[in-house]
Amino acid sequence: MKTKLVQLPDPAGFVRSSAFTRSPNRLKAELQTSKRATIELPVVTADGEFIARYSEKGLAELNFPVGRASSRAVKPRVVPTQILRWHNTTAKALKTILAGREPKMFPPLDMDGTAFQKSVWHQMRKISLGKTKSYGEIALAIGRPKAVRAVGGACGANPIPVLVPCHRVLAANNKLGGFGGGLDWKCSLLKREGIKI
Repeated sequence: MKTKLVQLPDPAGFVRSSAFTRSPNRLKAELQTSKRATIELPVVTADGEFIARYSEKGLAELNFPVGRASSRAVKPRVVPTQILRWHNTTAKALKTILAGREPKMFPPLDMDGTAFQKSVWHQMRKISLGKTKSYGEIALAIGRPKAVRAVGGACGANPIPVLVPCHRVLAANNKLGGFGGGLDWKCSLLKREGIKI
């Protein structure tokens, strides 16, 4: 099946990696041969501009807003149709969670990590909206009860926060613990889901 490429209309998004200002055929080849080749597109929300990064397999990263869009951002020449579909699903899911509701659909996820990290991320995805688990409970669920600190490290390495809800994982005694996006974000996300800390 041929990969269909489409021009992304203004002002829907930007490609921030220079790899994707190249020709459609070269773009297709890079997506198929290099795990590092990704397309970055913004998700504009009321909370700022998140950046979603896609590989050929799905959503690979989601980054919190960090102020104004980078001056390195350029308009894309083309974006594969499949990635555009994933991006629309990502945007809807992200905005739904930010509104304190459970999304109906998620994009395919392409999370690059160790087997241990992936097992932690898989368990985090099982924590439903409005619920929390501790690092210890996650460690127990993956059959590594003594690996509490390593679970915390895997939470911090989560490349797709919000959609893979590391904000729902707390330290012992319902303490916040750390959060890659900052504790303000963690508190805000939990509050939106009706969780009191």
